[in-house]
Amino acid sequence: MTAPADDLADWLRLACIPGVGTQGQRALLAAFGLPGHIFAAGRGALAAVVGGQAADAVLAVPAHEDIERTLAWASEAGNRVLTLADADYPRQLFDIADPPVLLYVKGEPALLSRPGIALVGARSATAAGEANAEAFARTLAQQGLVVVSGLALGIDAAAHRGALAAGSTGAGTVAVIGTGIDRIYPARNAALAREIAAAGAVVSEFPLGTPPLQHNFPRRNRLIAGLAEGVLVVEAALGSGSLITARLATETGREVFAIPGSIHSPLSRGCHRLIRDGAKLVETAEDVVEELRGRLGWPAPVAASVKDRRSRGAVPAVPAAPPRQAALALDGERTRVLEAIGHDPVELDTIAARCGLTVDALYAILLPLELEGRLAKLPGGRFQRIT
Repeated sequence: MTAPADDLADWLRLACIPGVGTQGQRALLAAFGLPGHIFAAGRGALAAVVGGQAADAVLAVPAHEDIERTLAWASEAGNRVLTLADADYPRQLFDIADPPVLLYVKGEPALLSRPGIALVGARSATAAGEANAEAFARTLAQQGLVVVSGLALGIDAAAHRGALAAGSTGAGTVAVIGTGIDRIYPARNAALAREIAAAGAVVSEFPLGTPPLQHNFPRRNRLIAGLAEGVLVVEAALGSGSLITARLATETGREVFAIPGSIHSPLSRGCHRLIRDGAKLVETAEDVVEELRGRLGWPAPVAASVKDRRSRGAVPAVPAAPPRQAALALDGERTRVLEAIGHDPVELDTIAARCGLTVDALYAILLPLELEGRLAKLPGGRFQRIT
């Protein structure tokens, strides 16, 4: 249920009181009830809860133009401001240390309360990392988990794209941003943000017009962790903000998952650190779903008979080609090249030396493999196997 405009104006006034903060706002709500009761209280009663200076700020005349601008924004189709008292406010945020009093939502607010999985990782991700994030997100969305991420470049954007690619068969995606809901950062993701708002939800706790301030993004991360049942880290360097999200998830009793990578890649070290500290190593999206199944109360999958699966188109009526025939496409030099690459990023000259091929001959083999999704070309002219 949406708060009436008069009540919402009081909530907005409470949220913009300088020097009070979310903890002070919640203390006032606990003491007096709804915001209208707070503003009707005397200075002495207010000072007993938040101190004299904050009490004076509560009783000061607010900036009406900011409140009116937000009310006008909230009146537009697809826009909502959720308050702590709103039935659509996601209850799982009460598990975090500092739940926001207000959430600004563009899109479908109900997604915030559905079972979700956060996918986070490096902004300067590798091509293989982005491919993994997109593939995991698509499968997890199809399995019924809302994909939550932060709309950053790299892994975040790939995760949102993967969830959107699931289409009507997916659970959707939520982008938690560190700016005002009317400002998208980075600007390169503006079109992606519009897609998410149309098919999922974009959410912020910051007032309209808030610019991309560095200290707001760690606060954004606690919401990403709080809205999800678990956090999956795809690629992360040591000291990455993704590790902050993982730590916050652990502190609030969420599961933490990590995808391992090459021992030579700086973007694998954060994931490896998490795994050493107890995060669950995952290789497939099914690993995540199986781990969360009990937490969500989902029943264990029942193996369908081949006949039932065939009737749904899951199994072809004609037996599939035997494995040896399927592998013929990789016989010869293509197989030799993939084996020479191994599973770590490797430079072109190194591959050529290992295979005994000229660079021109090697390119003729690498290009089809790249187009088939068997390997990825990385920055610096390096290549890495995906399959």
